[in-house]
Amino acid sequence: MLWELFITFFKIGSVSFGGGYAVIPLIQYEIEAHGWLTNSEFQEAVSLAGMAPGPIATNSATLIGYKSAGLAGAVATTLGMILPSLAAVILLAAVFFRQSRSKWFRSTFYGLRPIITGLIIYAAIYFGFLNGREAGFTWKTFVTLAICSGCMFLMIKYKLHPIAVIAAAGAAGIILF
Repeated sequence: MLWELFITFFKIGSVSFGGGYAVIPLIQYEIEAHGWLTNSEFQEAVSLAGMAPGPIATNSATLIGYKSAGLAGAVATTLGMILPSLAAVILLAAVFFRQSRSKWFRSTFYGLRPIITGLIIYAAIYFGFLNGREAGFTWKTFVTLAICSGCMFLMIKYKLHPIAVIAAAGAAGIILF
């Protein structure tokens, strides 16, 4: 059973593009096909995995392995889930290290900076200010912008630790909202 758990989660880990939530349906399909957990046990494991720190797909794999085959099952599923990513990172790091002096390679990464910045700004505006609604500013939008600006000011001017700034922003959100 341990080998079957490892292979199943190795396959899932090999195709888990798009983040942990995108792979949950594949995990559910495999769990149901093998009969390792009931549907309610699976939902419980995913809920718990979502609340724990770390990637939800890996947390889910660990919990499913543990419920299915104890500690050995947890180790097998976790290794199966993370080994494909680990191998990809090592391979990409080797390529990056060999090509890092190439002008073409460095220029490509330099050219990607604006689009990455744009995507982050888009996500911040869409999820932080619009919350999926049509464009429109409310008093909450302005307060959120003020908190964001204050956080940036504190981090740049006073070099405050990000955890302190996150705590202060959370406190400001509790007080203001």
